[in-house]
Amino acid sequence: MNSLPPAAPKPPAGPADVPRTSTPAVPRVSSDELFTGGAVELHIDHRGVLYRLKQTALGKLILTK
Repeated sequence: MNSLPPAAPKPPAGPADVPRTSTPAVPRVSSDELFTGGAVELHIDHRGVLYRLKQTALGKLILTK
C-alpha cells in the first residue's frame, strides 16, 4: 500500500514561465522633429481623414479630427 500524500496542484504559469515572442520595435519620433521652424500645428492624413496635431502654449499635444 502506498502512503504518499496526493500530489499538490501545479501553480499557474508566471511571467517567467511564459515563452517570449519577439515584437518589432515601436518607431519613436521626437516632437521637435515634427514641429520644425516654429510651427505649432501639423495635419495628418490618416486613411483619407484629416487630423490636426496642435502644440499648446504649455507644451501639451492635442489631436483633433
